Amino acid sequence: MTPRDLPGGAVLRAARPGDETGILACIRALAVYEREPDAVENTAEMLTETLFGTEPRAFCHVVEREGDIVGIAIWFLTYSTWTGRHGIWLEDLFVDESQRGSGYGKALIASLAEVCVERGYSRLEWTVLDWNAPSIAFYRSIGAEPMSEWTTQRLTGDALHALAG
Repeated sequence: MTPRDLPGGAVLRAARPGDETGILACIRALAVYEREPDAVENTAEMLTETLFGTEPRAFCHVVEREGDIVGIAIWFLTYSTWTGRHGIWLEDLFVDESQRGSGYGKALIASLAEVCVERGYSRLEWTVLDWNAPSIAFYRSIGAEPMSEWTTQRLTGDALHALAG
C-alpha cells in the first residue's frame, strides 16, 4: 500500500517491523474499551512472527502521528465458496480515543475497501459488539449492513481441545 497523508500530520501506511509495540498498545486499548482488559495474550514477538514472519497470515495498516501508532486495522484473508473469491476479515479496527473524529477510522477501513477492489475480493467483513453504539453508527454511516441472520460461533479452550480429541 502506498502511504497516504491524513489530517493533523498523520500518515496511513502498511505496518512495518518496529511497529509491534505501538500495534500491541492499540490492541490492549481496544481490549479495555471492549471491557476485556485482561484478555490480551499477544506479545510484540508474536506480532513480529504473525505480521512479518516468513509466511504472514495477518496484515496491518496503521495510522502514525508524531512517531506514535494511533490507529490500526488488523486483517486477514477469507474465502467465499459462493463467490469463488477471497475477501477481507477485519479483526481489529482501533483509533486512540484522543484521535477520534479526525477521519482516521474511516481512512483505515477505506484502505481495506481499496485492497478488496484492487484485488477483486468480494467482501469486507467484521463483527461489532451489540452495545457499541458509536461504532455501529459509524459503520452505518459508511454503508455497512448488519448480517442479522448470522451469529458468530466460537470454539476455545477446553471445548476446542475436547473436540480435537
